[in-house]
Amino acid sequence: MLAFLKKWSVFLVLALGASASAYSAPKTVLVVGDSLSAEYGIARGAGWVALLEQKLKAEKIQARVVNASISGETTSGGRARLPALLGQHRPDIVVIELGANDGLRGLPVASADANLRAMVAMAKEKKAEVLLVGMRMPPNYGRAYTEKFFGMFKQVSTDTRSPLVPFMLEGVADKPALFQQDRLHPLAAAHPIILSNIWPAFASLIRKQ
Repeated sequence: MLAFLKKWSVFLVLALGASASAYSAPKTVLVVGDSLSAEYGIARGAGWVALLEQKLKAEKIQARVVNASISGETTSGGRARLPALLGQHRPDIVVIELGANDGLRGLPVASADANLRAMVAMAKEKKAEVLLVGMRMPPNYGRAYTEKFFGMFKQVSTDTRSPLVPFMLEGVADKPALFQQDRLHPLAAAHPIILSNIWPAFASLIRKQ
């Protein structure tokens, strides 16, 4: 009986150790975005994605962050690139920050909607969690278009059961001093604010992993 108990104790220790190791295994985060995530016009390492990596280290969360963002990217471009990125990096979490360029070009909201849904489906098929990052259009695009565009992110989030950051530029968009001369791209000083908008939803996801 004593021998049995010793063997059982060893088994439990090994099993719990394996479980803890699996839980603490580093996660891979894939960010698929546009210039707002690609550090356009600012120093390397100053954007919100780089700040996210620093935040994860400070929180002692083991994670590798892959920034696959490209300036000028649209939802159709992201949709085309995503399969290869999923295969290459095998992410646990995919952050989709796309749509701004679709909106600025006045592209049909229905097309962006379909592309985002396809990207979410691709990621979830590979067992990755998805975080959607929403955007608003300037009022000069007209109320009907801007409201439909903004509402698209919420609808995709609801239908696909994916968490959403409603507006990544909350607390930034109404402050001209936080933008570069083009009035489209935030300065480095704005990126900690952007991260503060994204972090709560992101933290909930990665802590579930």
